[in-house]
Amino acid sequence: MSNELHKESSPYLLQHATNPVHWKAWSPEIFKTAKEKKKLILVSIGYSTCHWCHVMEHESFENEEVAEIMNQNFIAVKVDREERPDVDAIYMKAVQLMTGRGGWPLNVVCLPDGKPVWGGTYFRKNDWTNTLEQLQELYKNQPEKMLDYSEKLHAGITNFGLIEQQLDADVINLDKIEDFIAKWEKSFDWEFGGYTRAPKFMMPTNYQFLLQYGYLTKNQKLLNYVNLTLTKMAFGGIFDTVAGGFSRYSVDVKWHVPHFEKMAYDNGQLLSLYADAYKISKNIIYKEVIEKTISFIEREWLNKKGGFYSALDADSLNKENHLEEGAFYVWTKEELNHILKDDFELFSQVFNVNEFGHWEKENYVLIQTDTLEEIANQNNLKTVELQEKKKKWENSLFIEREKRPKPRLDDKCITSWNAILSKGFIDSSKALENENYLNIAVKNTNFILNTLMSESGNLFHTYKNEKATINGFLEDYAFVIDTLIALYETTFDEMWLYHAKNLTNYCMDHFYDVDKKFFRFTSNLDAALISNHYELEDNVIPASNSVMASNLFKLSIYFENTFYEDIARQMAASVFAAIDYPSAFSNWLSVALHFSNYQKEVAVCGENHIGFLKEIKTGYYPKVLLAGCDKNSELPFLKNRYSGPKNTFYVCQNKSCLAPTKSLKQVYKDLNN
Repeated sequence: MSNELHKESSPYLLQHATNPVHWKAWSPEIFKTAKEKKKLILVSIGYSTCHWCHVMEHESFENEEVAEIMNQNFIAVKVDREERPDVDAIYMKAVQLMTGRGGWPLNVVCLPDGKPVWGGTYFRKNDWTNTLEQLQELYKNQPEKMLDYSEKLHAGITNFGLIEQQLDADVINLDKIEDFIAKWEKSFDWEFGGYTRAPKFMMPTNYQFLLQYGYLTKNQKLLNYVNLTLTKMAFGGIFDTVAGGFSRYSVDVKWHVPHFEKMAYDNGQLLSLYADAYKISKNIIYKEVIEKTISFIEREWLNKKGGFYSALDADSLNKENHLEEGAFYVWTKEELNHILKDDFELFSQVFNVNEFGHWEKENYVLIQTDTLEEIANQNNLKTVELQEKKKKWENSLFIEREKRPKPRLDDKCITSWNAILSKGFIDSSKALENENYLNIAVKNTNFILNTLMSESGNLFHTYKNEKATINGFLEDYAFVIDTLIALYETTFDEMWLYHAKNLTNYCMDHFYDVDKKFFRFTSNLDAALISNHYELEDNVIPASNSVMASNLFKLSIYFENTFYEDIARQMAASVFAAIDYPSAFSNWLSVALHFSNYQKEVAVCGENHIGFLKEIKTGYYPKVLLAGCDKNSELPFLKNRYSGPKNTFYVCQNKSCLAPTKSLKQVYKDLNN
């Protein structure tokens, strides 16, 4: 046996291809091999930009003595969690049940049938080898103990996170949202935004709901909190003010020092969030964040086919040619002084090159605390002068930084993440009225439909080296459908809606569980894992089931399909009744609002429908669906509504429409009622 990872395309697996460990990639054959050799299976899960994965590799997996123990007693399996989120989800449940926490690297020891008996995250070398030797000894001498434990744990995994069906699907008590908000507010950080804890993750789906709900209910306190959070994130080191893009999380409470990797799924969601916030506030800080982030994505992640790459590593080569977290991004005073010369003191005021902005050793991570207006006033400058200086400084730093060794790129394309990024570009195009952003989204969506979808109608999950692989998961379908609907609401080309409907019907056939009334994460065409997984909790990325529920509701309107609506309502009612802590179900709360009086639809039929709809969509209407046509349409929602070239407006709610009007002013009045 030998290390087989050189056969793979995943950047994470390839990082481990020269380890002395006899790694195998995940496949059904590993269980057959383990049973034949009567060996335990060791599953180690991570991803290419995971800092502690790199540390454990260096300390343990590159070590010959450690490798000998692993090779002698275990079938060692490396898994890229981004390629196989289904495998990761199952074993993450196991580790959370065993230890009360999770994270990456994720390490699990399983019986030959794949059922876990032990697990954890990062381990130091001696702890790792001692544990493995103890597990092997137990398996050799008392296998019945392991078997008994594995059966009990497997029962826990099977039931983990499941929600009982709500028998009365019409009962979604929206009054409870106020109680949720009151509970939620106790964790708000009113100094730096986000939550009162470290590390701080950005959780875009949380702020999307709070922005929606605050706006719809005219709750200025909630809007102030979201704006505080978005401003402090934009000011913090978590946002790369030099070149754009957000890192994954901040290790401190003030968004200052990030865990420096940049992920596609974060940046796509944050584009949508900042775009929506900009529609309300017209805050130029948000506009700058959007423009810089899109510039970063185009420069670093957009490939020639229109696909987006996945991530940039936290680690890069330092001056001593060693991999070091954040080496590419940080600055010393001497470097800044050399680059900025006479402007260094003013730059230091803006970006806190002082005790507040100091990180470690001699390194500073740029962070703002005061607005440019405030600093300009303190220095007898015009704000516009300081704005121009800031642009010039950042350009100088960008040029200098580009000379450094760049962080490693994860150049696989993940279907769900591409759709999330594409949606971010669509939302940004509406907020900033930028057609180029929309064109990139259209090209990306065509890349998904033409390259990441088979002739049989199924999506693939990943794309690398000119090849699409791994049958798609629910998250791929959910986010692609969401993006297709968003594209329709921007272009009003009905082709996008029919693509969305086809993919939805595919999900009904291959993912929907008629007994559980939710969608499985994995297709019924794929080899079964030790347990089905139903992704229900909204996390850093919204749960694929909550996204599907929203998709079903929207498509039920466009296609007047009560079957879709009934499933969406059943899903939302069941989850809503089970919510304890709202931040873990924030996208579900947004789904629940579809079944409220805030939900409305607008159709514009006439020769200038796109112009009028474009005007409407630059505003913030979080629970309004848009449709339009300039000729007779067979789309059920628009059928028989076109009456000639002169524009007619329809505002609808709860399956009934107000009287048609020729007045856009009347439309706005109806929408704001």
